[in-house]
Amino acid sequence: MNYENIGVTQDNGIATITINRPKKLNALNRDTIQELRDAFEALDSDENTKVIVLTGSGEKAFVAGADISEFADFSVKDGGKLAAKGQELLFDFVQNLGTPVIAAVNGFALGGGLELAMAAHFRIASDNAKMGLPEVSLGVIPGYGGTQRLPQLVGKGKAMEMIMTAGMIGAEEAHQCGLVNHVTTQEELLPLAYKLASKIMRNSLVAISGAIKAVNANYEAGVNGYEIEISEFGNCFGTEDFKEGTTAFLEKRKAEFPGK
Repeated sequence: MNYENIGVTQDNGIATITINRPKKLNALNRDTIQELRDAFEALDSDENTKVIVLTGSGEKAFVAGADISEFADFSVKDGGKLAAKGQELLFDFVQNLGTPVIAAVNGFALGGGLELAMAAHFRIASDNAKMGLPEVSLGVIPGYGGTQRLPQLVGKGKAMEMIMTAGMIGAEEAHQCGLVNHVTTQEELLPLAYKLASKIMRNSLVAISGAIKAVNANYEAGVNGYEIEISEFGNCFGTEDFKEGTTAFLEKRKAEFPGK
């Protein structure tokens, strides 16, 4: 599939999605959001894709935010539709994807950019990364899940401070508060992402998909995460991966998971 605003490459089970709008600091517009959805959906259905790495082109930005020019004149109704459609189309979709997603944050991850990174299953960052939700400085609030996911990751108090001050934090502070898992140089950012992806791929991707569902269930209103865990745990016993994993353990050899 050909894309105008993103690039997609695949190598040995690892797919890399690169948001490529350097003149706009990779800002998210409607077309980019749709292309990202299409790419994630296609890769998730491709049995050759085991892990997805998401990053931005260039050295300045992962995603510097949403394209404000697209919604500056929106009405109340239009604004609500924008947030609802965006969350359903991309941000919630990424969070609930069965294929593991690693966000490799290079440079600025602001507004919708940070919200996209937070929708990934976990994040790593280059040491020049700057992250924040500056929406209140524009008279609006985060609308792509930022008010929900940021407190889950860094705690209510830190999230309130970041949102209300509209300030940015650097990579080390993001690491300290749990927003990112690792910090490295910009040159080593993607190699680290691929190293982590390779570690993930050694394990049962069927089991990992179930674990993603169980972990996410803890943050869904009205859903008992323990019950989802029990269900997903039970489902594992009917998979070929479980049979291979337990057999390999008992035979004292490395498991070769079929992914089924």
